Amino acid sequence: MAAVRELLSADGPLAEHVPGFQPREEQQALAEAVDQALSDGVSLIAEAGTGTGKTFAYLLPALRARGRVIISTGTRTLQDQLFHKDLPVVREAMELPVCVALLKGRSNYLCRYRMDRAEFDPRFDRRDTAQDLQQIRQWAAMTRTGDVSELAAVPADRPVWGRATSTVDNCLGQDCPDYGDCFLMEARKRAQEAEVVVVNHHLLMADMALKEGGHGEVLPGADAYILDEAHQLPEVAAQFFGISVSARQFMDLLRDVTAEDLREGGDEPDLAEIMANLRKAVLDFRLCLGERPTRAAWAGFDGRPEVTKGVETLVEGLAALQGVLERMAERGKGLEACYRRCAGLAADLNAFLAPAQGEAVPWFETHSQSFILRLTPLDVGQQVQGQMQRHPGAWIFTSATLSVAGGFEHFRRRLGLPEETRQIRLESPFDYANNAVLFVPRGLPEPNAPDYNTAFLEQAWPLVQASGGRAFLLFTSYRALHAAADWLRDRCDYPLLVQGQASQRQLLDRFREAGNAVLLGTASFWEGVDVKGEALSLVCIDRLPFASPADPVNEARIAHLRRNAGNPFRDFQLPQAVIALRQGVGRLIRDHTDRGVLMIGDPRLLGRSYGRSFLDSLPPMARTRDAAIVASFLQQTAPVSTPD
Repeated sequence: MAAVRELLSADGPLAEHVPGFQPREEQQALAEAVDQALSDGVSLIAEAGTGTGKTFAYLLPALRARGRVIISTGTRTLQDQLFHKDLPVVREAMELPVCVALLKGRSNYLCRYRMDRAEFDPRFDRRDTAQDLQQIRQWAAMTRTGDVSELAAVPADRPVWGRATSTVDNCLGQDCPDYGDCFLMEARKRAQEAEVVVVNHHLLMADMALKEGGHGEVLPGADAYILDEAHQLPEVAAQFFGISVSARQFMDLLRDVTAEDLREGGDEPDLAEIMANLRKAVLDFRLCLGERPTRAAWAGFDGRPEVTKGVETLVEGLAALQGVLERMAERGKGLEACYRRCAGLAADLNAFLAPAQGEAVPWFETHSQSFILRLTPLDVGQQVQGQMQRHPGAWIFTSATLSVAGGFEHFRRRLGLPEETRQIRLESPFDYANNAVLFVPRGLPEPNAPDYNTAFLEQAWPLVQASGGRAFLLFTSYRALHAAADWLRDRCDYPLLVQGQASQRQLLDRFREAGNAVLLGTASFWEGVDVKGEALSLVCIDRLPFASPADPVNEARIAHLRRNAGNPFRDFQLPQAVIALRQGVGRLIRDHTDRGVLMIGDPRLLGRSYGRSFLDSLPPMARTRDAAIVASFLQQTAPVSTPD
């Protein structure tokens, strides 16, 4: 077989099949490293800067590898692109008859059983929801995969999907009358038969957590795992190796018990009262956690008398429902499933209320009418390593942002990877030195100063004007974002797009179409957003993105590091902020021809010793503190307007 370097050369098969393909030394080096790791069956940490072409660099070795390879992505959007666009191109170019499969979590697949029973849900009295259900029924008769992303007319965030898809709790499994036509089971069957399976991190971590708990696996066994956007893994792992108990789980259970009791002709005289009491207990418990939306440590609330009483009532109500469902379970598979859900919910609630000391942090968040209780592990390295040992083989961790000041220690520690893990770090092939400028304004106050937001905008606004719009203004808080929107609304003659006005996809489409828009965003726009060309030439970041130390999980991790003789700032807070900043900076240059300016307003970048860690982690772009130089550079990048 030809070496992967040759396959990615100017004379290789990809050059013939991909319009505009350009050989890149960095891409070839990454492909060689991945190919060798797969061959040797070892772990590899691989950082590849923006523009390296890492997708093709790992797809080529994956398709040539012996045995099964699971490829995991950070988002479902990237997962779809990989399976429907990139994989077919590489497979066709290589002329390899490799069997590939796409597998998502169960909430992404239509459930015929629950769709048929959705008409009994009183929420479908609304006309628009009933229309959505009708469209789903029509689509169900035609779809081959049942993947809800196919039905563009009913977006995946519509409430109707909650009643037309299943969860781990309410799935009847082999007892389902529609099991033989189950879209999820068909997708899993295809995955079991495939040589390359494309999943996402949430499904991969959920599968690992199931195995950790001794439950059956969802994903097939594999000889190698390639994890793209791997910088997201520690947080995703913490979510799935932890516990969550939500108001929605209670309400969904109560609704399903009602439906199943009606179907089975219930004769439990106490059931209605028990469910009414539990429903009231859930609503009362939400109120005792405070009126405003909150995210806080449980330790600050669990001793309050009203919270203690609320918890006791919740536990008692759940126990009463579990008792009556145990008697009813033998009447039908639906009621039996409800009983198991109730027992599982009670077990999770008890685990949250009595966590192992020092191993996980109990915390909660509330929204206007709901709550979520969470128990998050402080260190997932042991669990991840346990899974890697149970599934020996090659594990490839790749992303554009894994290192801090050139080193991988932070990422390696968070996943428990040994020091001898192979590493490769490849710079972006883009010409940052000539095509990008870093601007740090003079005279801005400290970020905690009351006038900082206004001072930052006063520095950014002339650059926006010099650029003719075409700008992202990225903020570390919603408060700063909304303040900026108010400040700009009467000044900005360009289309002003603010996060929250529409979905991320809609805002990005409008931004690209306008060609001179100004977009204001927070965390979700720092990462995974790709705007190539002249539409984006200026990225302004208000503050270095240090996570709030008052966040309950961060607060607990900081305390955990101190207890274990660690340095919380050096070992956790600073590396996390560096990686987050690198993600934001990555929005600016997305193609070889892109040119632009990065403005970072935070004076700590140059005024504090730790600023060097940020600077050493950024691409090698020109730097200046002269606003006139920046304005001149932006004016040169602006497209020349022509009369209509």
